[in-house]
Amino acid sequence: MKPLPLFGYSLLLLCLAACSGDPQPDQEPSPVSTEHQTEVSEDEGSDAADPLSPIDDSIELSDAYSPIEKWTGDFDGMVDRRLVRILTVYSVGRYYMDGAQEKGLVHEAARLFEEFLNKRLKNRHVKLRVVVVPVARNQLIPALLAGRGDIIDASLSITPERQEIIEFSIPASKAVSEILVTGPSAPALESIADLSGQTLHVRQSSSYRESVDILNRKLETQGMAPVDIRPVNELLEDDDLVEMVNSGMLPWAIIDEYKMQLWDDVFTDLDVRNDIVFRSGARIAWAFRKQSPLLAKEVNAFLKKHRAGTLLGNVLINRYIRDFDWASNALADEDYLRFENLRHLFEKYGELYGFDYLWAAAQGYQESRLDQSARSRAGAIGVMQVKKSTAADRNVNISDIHKVENNIHAGIKYMDFLRERYFDDEEVDEDNRILLALAAYNVGPNRMISLRQKAERDGYDPNVWFDTVELVAAREVGREPVSYVSNIYKYYLAYRTSADQLSRRQQARKRAGISGGPGSG
Repeated sequence: MKPLPLFGYSLLLLCLAACSGDPQPDQEPSPVSTEHQTEVSEDEGSDAADPLSPIDDSIELSDAYSPIEKWTGDFDGMVDRRLVRILTVYSVGRYYMDGAQEKGLVHEAARLFEEFLNKRLKNRHVKLRVVVVPVARNQLIPALLAGRGDIIDASLSITPERQEIIEFSIPASKAVSEILVTGPSAPALESIADLSGQTLHVRQSSSYRESVDILNRKLETQGMAPVDIRPVNELLEDDDLVEMVNSGMLPWAIIDEYKMQLWDDVFTDLDVRNDIVFRSGARIAWAFRKQSPLLAKEVNAFLKKHRAGTLLGNVLINRYIRDFDWASNALADEDYLRFENLRHLFEKYGELYGFDYLWAAAQGYQESRLDQSARSRAGAIGVMQVKKSTAADRNVNISDIHKVENNIHAGIKYMDFLRERYFDDEEVDEDNRILLALAAYNVGPNRMISLRQKAERDGYDPNVWFDTVELVAAREVGREPVSYVSNIYKYYLAYRTSADQLSRRQQARKRAGISGGPGSG
């Protein structure tokens, strides 16, 4: 297996496993950060006639996505890279960060797809990873074609226009219809023709836009005024628009019928107009680049077992849609509040030692879920799971690590010591200095010296963690250090992408006059 470039491997980022309750080294939590969020001025676009309209139709991928290597290829190449990337949109229920953890239907699908593939590949210690990359909806297909992802899972309808440029899987759902939902502010409608001359807000990239275009052509042949199509910000999802209809901010919106079946207990002031249909018989599917027959085979095999309508598919829908507390802010999570309370300490001591505080927060979450009360069987204490002997060492020398500030200080100082003492070779780049130091934090520096020496004897680069020293560690120690480092790395990188989309979507909702509710998480 050829070594994978660090930033190619970085899409480990969002492949999370379930966390156990006992704070052990192979636990899988994740940090939260807003450092890389895209800031949007409150009055940006304030002169626009419609607050729902896009601020920028192009919505380019931000710097948060710079670690995501551009790569195109079929499934055999993904196996070599040990990486499959699923593109989706950031939306509560679908894919979102609840506190410091990934959740949602797409996250669960990615986890199940990963298990499915590794079982078929018979992988053990070093596995193929399936990760999630959230982007704006109008970036789904461009990002796929550009090689920023390999699969789209975002309730994408199969349309002739899309089939010209991308390939679709077998349908992931039953046939669906696009219908109108109306709210308290809607005028009376007898039929779809009554929308003539009225205004509809839709995303330019959606299949809804294509459906309204078809309706307008029919209206024009009948000598009637077309529907006035108003494009909305691509970061506003269906639940955002339906929420606005429910509150009376918009008179109506187009929605896939099945979604209203899921949300019937969430948005209670809607009139679901099953008699006003824009498109019927539509199919939802996963999508990937053309000329990907090997990937198509794997995706289709998976969807036959796990698509909506199967027992598991329905369980996931219930978990993330019907049983979700939409009225609460998903960020008002115990783990997230912990992070918010500790952020200033990570920043303070990260700056003191020239250590990116996101790395430290990711490590703290991996170690303890940022819980200062955590204690391990080995005697490790607090957020950073520092032992008293480590804290007392002259190279750390931080007392009273039962106090959260001292604990975080000790953990970051010890990481800095490991980085500077053991991995300061000119041949080791900054990213690998951190990764190797993380491994040393987990297994001990002397063990890491031995592992690097064995890696070199075996023909691997001792200055690179992923796919080199990592493989030796998996063989000699087991999965624990491999999982430990990869989890921290993917948590660190997750928020470079997820926080970007969360920030953008929150700003879009704020600009549209939506506060709290489904989109706020």
